[in-house]
Amino acid sequence: MPSTLTAPLASRFASLALAHLTREYPNKLTHSLAGPQDVQRPRALHPVFYGSYDWHSCVHGYWLVAHLLARFPDLAEAPHIVGVFDAHFTDENMAGERAYLDLPHNRGFERPYGWAWLLALAAQLHGMTTPEASRWSRTLAPLTETFVERFEEFLPKATYPLRVGTHFNTAFALTLALDFARQTSRDTLAQLIEKTARHWHEGDAACQAWEPSGDEFLSPALMEAVLMSRVMAADEFAAWFTRFLPGLAAREPATLFLPATVTDRSDGKIAHLDGLNLSRAWCQRTLAHVLPAQDPRASVLREAAQIHLDAALPHVAGDYMGEHWLATFATLALEA
Repeated sequence: MPSTLTAPLASRFASLALAHLTREYPNKLTHSLAGPQDVQRPRALHPVFYGSYDWHSCVHGYWLVAHLLARFPDLAEAPHIVGVFDAHFTDENMAGERAYLDLPHNRGFERPYGWAWLLALAAQLHGMTTPEASRWSRTLAPLTETFVERFEEFLPKATYPLRVGTHFNTAFALTLALDFARQTSRDTLAQLIEKTARHWHEGDAACQAWEPSGDEFLSPALMEAVLMSRVMAADEFAAWFTRFLPGLAAREPATLFLPATVTDRSDGKIAHLDGLNLSRAWCQRTLAHVLPAQDPRASVLREAAQIHLDAALPHVAGDYMGEHWLATFATLALEA
């Protein structure tokens, strides 16, 4: 299996994403109803992010194709990517998305996973230099501001982290949001995330890594470590990491080095475990990179990452339950 993102692989991932970004059905709505007026089809509720089975997968599907376009501008799929963005990223469509978010009963919609991916998409577009990307970034701005405000409102009230391996994981959300805040010079948000991460995790030690659960696509243990590697200076993080996973050089806890078994890829929950293998590889490669070159844990993590990649990459496509989102996590792992 490859260990880096190549142009042919990027083309394959782009084709997968383009096939589901504007596919309205099947669709899994996360939708609160305040009255009969809220009973509407997905595209009426979400004029931009109605595809890819669910809202957050559609958001990070757009992140994926934007990232691939930036990395490989000559992709054969580039005109199609630009066309989909231009057709959907309009002021009118974005106003419809904003109107949905502004309804009082939707203030917690997609917290925190969708919030974080929207900011990751904003960061991706912000970092691109083409006139098209600048236009898309401006069009997305009302949603970007919404989720900046919601993070800044929510985090001071969040006494505890969520240490799960699903969409509610706060370490994953804060990692993406912190990258956005730093890239776009949102100093208030960045400082709040750093303060929150330290409050939640600075004293954590001897992590048992009771994972995976049967529907996880994130590693609670490794994701927390990635967040703290973003928050702490290198020396401080190395010491924290030793306390947090003291047996890592000896491949303990062993579960972190064993790819999850996926028994039914047509089952959306069980298919999450392919994503766990990919997101673990992303975390393992990220952590190996931030450790000192001579640290024996770095080679242990790199080896584990390749094992997880080998287990998951052949299954990025094949069933829609995984195909509508797995290429995003494959890209994170290959680009780490």
